[in-house]
Order: sequence, then C-alpha cells, then structure tokens
Amino acid sequence: MEPEGGAGGGLWARNASTIKTLFRILFGVVWLFAGYFKFVPGFAANFSVPDGSNQPFWLAGWFHWWAGVVNPNPAPWVYLTGSLELLIGLALIFGFLRKIAYVGAALLALFIWAVPEGFGGPYGGGTNTDIGTGFVYSMLALSLLIINGAYGPSRWSLDYYIELRWPTWAKLAEVRVDRRGSASKPAAM
Repeated sequence: MEPEGGAGGGLWARNASTIKTLFRILFGVVWLFAGYFKFVPGFAANFSVPDGSNQPFWLAGWFHWWAGVVNPNPAPWVYLTGSLELLIGLALIFGFLRKIAYVGAALLALFIWAVPEGFGGPYGGGTNTDIGTGFVYSMLALSLLIINGAYGPSRWSLDYYIELRWPTWAKLAEVRVDRRGSASKPAAM
C-alpha cells in the first residue's frame, strides 16, 4: 500500500497544486459571468430587493429596510455589486491577492444571499426549498481559502511572482506566512 499523498499517491494528491489552481480559475470565471450579467441592458432597471412580505416576521424588517434603500434607485447597487464581482473574478483568475479575494468573495456572496436572494429557502410559504447560490459561493470561497492554507502558495498566480520580488506581499496573499513575511513552503504531496 502506497503512503497517502506520497509520490505514488492518488491522482488528487499527485496533482493537488494543479487542481487547486483550476478550481480557483473556474470559480473566478463564474464570478466574471455573474459580474458581467449585472451590466446587461435592462438588468438594473428591473432589479428589486424583496420587500419582506413573503418572509417570516423576524426577517420582514431586514428586507423592508433594504427594499427602502435599494428599490428606489437600484442602479448604483447593481453596478457596485457587478464591479465587485468582476474584480473578484479577475483576482481569482490571475491569482492576485488571493487571501483577500477569497474573504471578499465569501462576504459579498453572503451579502447577496442575505439581501436580494432573501436567504433562499422556503420562507415564502411555497414549495421553494433552494438555499440559494450566495451561500454556496461563500462556502466555496472559504474552502479555497482553507485549501490555500493547507497546500501553501501557488506557483500559478501573480502573487507568487510578486512575492519573489517583495516577500512581505505574502501577508496579503497567503494564509500561511512565516516570521520573515514570506509564504511558507508548499506542503509535501
């Protein structure tokens, strides 16, 4: 029996660096598409936040407040969200400020889930049992952050090349940083 994660380990273990990079890039592409769609003509004009009428009483105030803030003029909110999604997508694709991008993606996704998606779920009294995509995006972003911490720096990222020149950049980009400010070595695979 071969040791787990060793040279003879399984496909995932042998290719962990490549696979984690592909997941990061694909997730970035998803964010790019999400951001792009915010700029499609007519989207902002037809966008609205749920007013809380189909929510349980303990959530109605939350949605009523956001509906009052966003619905009178949704365009700035839509374009701000779309711009942030585009920035997150580009950061993930190119591997730029990955730690900040993962945390930012998780927080923005939770915000999207908590406001326009209405926390997903069956609150409307109908048969909707979908939790919504924002929560899933958030969990995936946090998973990529954990994977980055477990496997260390990625050679296929702008952060890697910036860290070669400025080692303290790792404090912004990497989860694991040694005392000298540079990223810790990748875990043995």
